[in-house]
Amino acid sequence: GVLQVDGYSGYGKVCRELDIARIGCWDHARRKFVEAARGAAPQKGKSNKATPSKADVAVGKIGKLYAIERKIENLSESEKYTVRQELALPLLEDFKAWLETNQTKVPKDSPIFKAIQYSLNQWESLIAYCDYGFVHISNALAENAIRPFAVGRRNWLFADSSRGANASATCYSLIETAKANGLEPSSYIQYVLDHIADADTLEKLE
Repeated sequence: GVLQVDGYSGYGKVCRELDIARIGCWDHARRKFVEAARGAAPQKGKSNKATPSKADVAVGKIGKLYAIERKIENLSESEKYTVRQELALPLLEDFKAWLETNQTKVPKDSPIFKAIQYSLNQWESLIAYCDYGFVHISNALAENAIRPFAVGRRNWLFADSSRGANASATCYSLIETAKANGLEPSSYIQYVLDHIADADTLEKLE
């Protein structure tokens, strides 16, 4: 019932057509602030000491959200939902106010402006993880799972049609799902091929 993705606009069409909720990824939002922080010049305060850049401040605020997630990692879905509503939402409201305040205080062609714009444009999907106890704060697990495919896709250009792409997606989904459940993929696929013909009822097939 949900699709957790980055800010690519094409995902919106998928969610509308399938009538599913779109969940944002805080890893993507955070990454833009990290990149902005790397290029930010040190700022001097009244005491002539270096003060954190706006990008550093944003990274710190996002870090508080991740700290909550580490604490509730082993809780049930309903408990995660409750904690996020009580602890994460106030932090998110504070962060949004900070984003809106600082949006007009930075150059429009700067990395920090682009990071702020991304977060504000994606805000509704970024805070949506608080509405579901079973989702994560980011889709990093999914991205890590497809990284082998992304790294090697130039070797697999034979999937040059929508049918070929669907077939590839099916194969990779089966393999990564097997790995995610602690199964050795080739043994799992071999087992399925050996036994699927014997499944003469829906229950046996499942």
